[in-house]
Amino acid sequence: MNQSVVILGQGIMGLCSAYYAARRGFEVTVIDREPLPQNGCSFGNAGMIVPSHFIPLAAPGMVALGLKWMWNPESPFYIKPRLDADLIGWALKFWQAATPARVTAAAPVLRDLNLASRACYEELGSLPEMDFGLVQKGLLMLCRSAHTLEEEARTAARAVALGVPAEVLDANATAALDPGVKMDVAGSVYFPRDCHLSPNKFMASLLAACLGMGVKFITEMECTGWRREGTRLAAVQTVDGEVQGDQFVLAGGSWSGETIRPLGLRLPMQAGKGYSVTLPQPRELPQICSILTEARVAVTPMGAALRVGGTMELSGLHTGINPRRVQGIIKSVPSYFPSFQTEDFEGIQPWVGLRPCPPDGMPYLGRTAAAENLILATGHSMMGLSLGPATGLIVSRLLDRQDPGHDLRLLSPDRYA
Repeated sequence: MNQSVVILGQGIMGLCSAYYAARRGFEVTVIDREPLPQNGCSFGNAGMIVPSHFIPLAAPGMVALGLKWMWNPESPFYIKPRLDADLIGWALKFWQAATPARVTAAAPVLRDLNLASRACYEELGSLPEMDFGLVQKGLLMLCRSAHTLEEEARTAARAVALGVPAEVLDANATAALDPGVKMDVAGSVYFPRDCHLSPNKFMASLLAACLGMGVKFITEMECTGWRREGTRLAAVQTVDGEVQGDQFVLAGGSWSGETIRPLGLRLPMQAGKGYSVTLPQPRELPQICSILTEARVAVTPMGAALRVGGTMELSGLHTGINPRRVQGIIKSVPSYFPSFQTEDFEGIQPWVGLRPCPPDGMPYLGRTAAAENLILATGHSMMGLSLGPATGLIVSRLLDRQDPGHDLRLLSPDRYA
């Protein structure tokens, strides 16, 4: 008889874990408080797969930059002032993690996970049942100023040293890579191994594949607790009764900390709110996805549409839309792409999602001492889509009691226990 696996969360981590577990022959049940996947954090994001993003969110200089930005309501970063012990503790841990030594240790881990995910996306994209518009043309870090270009060139040098190809380009060479759009930049750094896709299509394909393999979904059902048997979990408790399993996976995104707290494990995490707007008929359509470096805004072509997204807003587990934050994203676009106007975005409903952000910028991935048959797969910050398949593959190996294929020590769910 096949072992049963219960997965909490049907975002990209939950679905990728369900997919790879089902491929290994596990009987998989997915529980989520929402209806079948349609509007979570995995749907409206920038759709980028980014081996170039090997520096975690908690990096030297980010504390000072965050303090500078947080006073501007349209800046890339904002913390809603509030007396919250969890937020204060998170901020202190962020500051402690933002050291050169920590980044040096984390960079190869993030690089390897991103490259593993990229390989998974290539394999999944070759399957006839998977259609999610994978485009392998790289990513441009667009820089308006020479000063920013110099800073990004140093990151490019670190990337090359880590085995991630990168090229520093002047304005003319940047324009030659994507001649169909007009750009006002000093130059760029080009990462040819990065790529992009349509998150909506990927999630739909993944859900269909899971259903086709017999994965069971219990939706609109909230986890209220756990039932233990010694050092193991026997069941997830819900308002409609228990769901039993042999093994459990917590992939609850920003709600993971609340879900696991009854087991005595503290999981420092803040919900990083992000926004995006999608132009169905843009004036120009870039062929290469890009980051507007100074603005911290992502720009991604998705079929005939163009998605623009960004911001990191720490305001709790709330999905209300702050128009000033959205306006900050929109205002940045004409600065880099002068053919666009802010009026192009009028009448477009913004999307909002909550990204689960640990204080050190590293996911919580692996088994935990809280229960011997529990695996965590959460806390991927702004790289959820990029790291999703690699995470799901690792979870499936752990479920099968195999070597995960990666060094997970920096990702231990118990590192703040």
